[in-house]
Amino acid sequence: MAGLSVSDLVSVQVSLSPTAAATRSFGTLLLLGASPVIDTFQRIRQYSTLISVANDFGTSAPEYLAASLFFAQSPQPSSLYVGRWAQSASSGVLHGATLTVAQQALTNFTAITNGSASITVDGTTRALTGLSFAAATNLNGVASVLQTALAGAATVVWNAVYGRFDVTSGTTGIASSVAFATAGSGGTDISNLLGLRSTSGGTSVAGIAPESMLAAVQALAAASGNWYGLVIAYPTPASADIVAVAGYIEASNPQRFFGVTTQDVNAIDPTQNGDIASQLQALGYNHTFVQYSSSSPYAAASLFARQATVDFTANNSTITLMYKTEPGIAAETLTETQATTLKGKNCNVFVAYNNATAIIQWGVCASGQYIDTIVGVDWLQNNVQTAVFNLLYTSTTKVPQTDAGVNQIVTTVEASLEAAVRDGLAGPGVWTGPAFGAIVSGQTLSKGYYVYAPPVASQSSADRAARKSPTIQCALKLGGAIHTANVMINVNQ
Repeated sequence: MAGLSVSDLVSVQVSLSPTAAATRSFGTLLLLGASPVIDTFQRIRQYSTLISVANDFGTSAPEYLAASLFFAQSPQPSSLYVGRWAQSASSGVLHGATLTVAQQALTNFTAITNGSASITVDGTTRALTGLSFAAATNLNGVASVLQTALAGAATVVWNAVYGRFDVTSGTTGIASSVAFATAGSGGTDISNLLGLRSTSGGTSVAGIAPESMLAAVQALAAASGNWYGLVIAYPTPASADIVAVAGYIEASNPQRFFGVTTQDVNAIDPTQNGDIASQLQALGYNHTFVQYSSSSPYAAASLFARQATVDFTANNSTITLMYKTEPGIAAETLTETQATTLKGKNCNVFVAYNNATAIIQWGVCASGQYIDTIVGVDWLQNNVQTAVFNLLYTSTTKVPQTDAGVNQIVTTVEASLEAAVRDGLAGPGVWTGPAFGAIVSGQTLSKGYYVYAPPVASQSSADRAARKSPTIQCALKLGGAIHTANVMINVNQ
């Protein structure tokens, strides 16, 4: 016998706390493009290098050109998304399964001299027979044989990046489709060899009708909540589309940020007010900025990329976009009138100065608020929200509805505000807002912030029954930034 259990005398139980929720990243940019590389089912892909973008899009697509500006910034941002906009009707496509190295061996295919398969394109079944791959010298040749057999109904390519065969319908719109392949009649069945059967692990995506830019952005927001910034990787988006997307971004929850590039010369004309910068300024949007660039339709990607590198968890890490550079963007040479016009329209520009330098000017949103302020406040909102959620979520016991329990929330909020002071978003200063708690207008916030929670005893019975915390109020003084200076020098003989 093993003897009595020690648990009868000493019982030990171990409980693992749930993993805390992570804060959002405010450095991720989504490029919205119309190139038919990403299908409308997948919608979005993430990239960490420009090479990976080039592998998918080549080096001349708008998505690549915009991505090159994003990754060219210094310091270099690390995360980029590219999303699909079906600006025109899309084609149905069948993505075959990703083949293993052994399955990709050319001898697997050249041994086939009488292959067969059945593929339904746009509702019509195509019986493919007598297929011979004996003369193929690579997998592109295998795809060519299959495409010839489809007689123009679809194109077939070997996608070397993803190790699969892709079959795309020759039509577009909601009736465009390529169904999974099935076994052919007679000969050697090749449907499974090509990875085109339903059991292979591929994907069949039907075509869709043209969609608006707004519809595409909404679809991408539903597909992935990980992106924060948005830039259109399409050279000539319509002003009405931009205004519609800007309105959606302004109302988005969670918050997002929209960067717009304009090449309209009316932006630098003080007599014009119909340009996109003027339109967005009139709407007063805080989460959209405009940059004028005569050389690149994607300059906004570079401006956002500079903001994207800010690490809000680091010490003294926040920046102002004023005086920053844009690698890959040609600086504008402007007259004082043109520069003043852009400033008046809250339109940013990468501009040349007469001391052989070029800088971003002014780093503002359409509303006139500074971009770094809005992004910083978005980060702070998310940081406080996540911290308080994690307090409630990871606590192994309840947070009591007492003054002591509320103080736990206050302490958590203060920790987030202290982080805002450390990174430079906030700092000591004179409070000029409304009075609440123990603070009044004109009082100095020595720590840069103040947090107040009323006593639990002041709660209504309904709020207490609903297990609500008393409303916690915060005062935060922004750290600001110096953009201009005035120096007076008195000289005496």
